[in-house]
Amino acid sequence: MMDKICYKLETFEGPLDLLLSLIVKNKLNILDIQITELVDQYLEQLKKMRGREMDVTSEFLEMASRLIYIKTVSLLPKKEEAEQLKRELSGQLVEYRDCKRMAALLRERFSFDSYTRAPEKVEPDKRYRGRHTPRELYEAYRSAAGRGKRFLPPPKEAFSALVSYKAVSVSSRIVYVLRTLRRKGQQRYAALFAGIRNHSERVATFLAVLELVKGRRIRLEGEDDPEIKLLNGGVRHGD
Repeated sequence: MMDKICYKLETFEGPLDLLLSLIVKNKLNILDIQITELVDQYLEQLKKMRGREMDVTSEFLEMASRLIYIKTVSLLPKKEEAEQLKRELSGQLVEYRDCKRMAALLRERFSFDSYTRAPEKVEPDKRYRGRHTPRELYEAYRSAAGRGKRFLPPPKEAFSALVSYKAVSVSSRIVYVLRTLRRKGQQRYAALFAGIRNHSERVATFLAVLELVKGRRIRLEGEDDPEIKLLNGGVRHGD
């Protein structure tokens, strides 16, 4: 009977990786697996993984069902099916163990993060016969470098006006429109924009008027320069 083991939770690549880890920690014979004890520890491990909110995919649950089925069949008088299922599982574990060992050996010998090769010999193109003075080469370089600057990102100073630009909220302009109408009783549409030089404030005022009309708090009468009047004292419809 296996002793109950305690160890830190690891990240397993799949159910076979978890089973192989349990076999190694319990020093079991991979060709003669004790399913009765192994399935209990496997289910306990899944429980701990869920408790730590680790990823328990359907593959782990499928293997749990498989182990429980093998354990159930092994309790029957005829155990031929259980032995066959255990041999199939052992074969899979042996193949997985060998592949894992080979992967570790390859990782030690080779690095897959980079690729190098010897430089190839390039024959010079001797068809161009022109000769240039150092001054001509320098001017050509300056010309090429100047064209390249056009593809560089603009300097941060170009965005200073946008960054320091003060945005005006629509809600603040709604308050402004309502206060103006309550003070004056009515107002021409164009008069609401008098003295506004900030584009953000102009847009916010326009959206505020639309929002107030939509909420049936004001009414516009006329076409070219409509008169704006309060409805129900500017109280939101339905309040």
